[in-house]
Amino acid sequence: MSQEKGERYFELFKSWESTMSDDDFADIIYPSTGKLNRGQIKKLSGVSGEAIKNNSKVKKALKALEDRLRKEGILPPFSEAGEKAQSSPKKYDNTANRKLLDSKRVAVLEAENTELKAKVKELESRLARFGELSETLSEMGFMPR
Repeated sequence: MSQEKGERYFELFKSWESTMSDDDFADIIYPSTGKLNRGQIKKLSGVSGEAIKNNSKVKKALKALEDRLRKEGILPPFSEAGEKAQSSPKKYDNTANRKLLDSKRVAVLEAENTELKAKVKELESRLARFGELSETLSEMGFMPR
């Protein structure tokens, strides 16, 4: 059954690919990676995300499609870093979660710091005003208790 499903997804992908024009492909480029947006491919072709990730025929067809579009100048060419990333597997970054938490914490602390700085300025201006009042009263001979 899964073999039939895999073949059906491949056929869906190929029929979707044949109906798309170069301009249509240009509209679904994911700018940060220079690849076709997998989410849009899922929506437009009817192929599941699992099939795009795991079906070897669909993966090969998608890679061939992206290579063809790169040669035709529709997709941007890979940089050296991009080619290197394509050839080697992704390395697991065990600090990614910590970095995310740290960046959120830094943002919260910066906002709190800004609020506190504004409060300090307000209190300093009040203190200066009351200092002048105290000085005036002492010059007049009145001493506050």
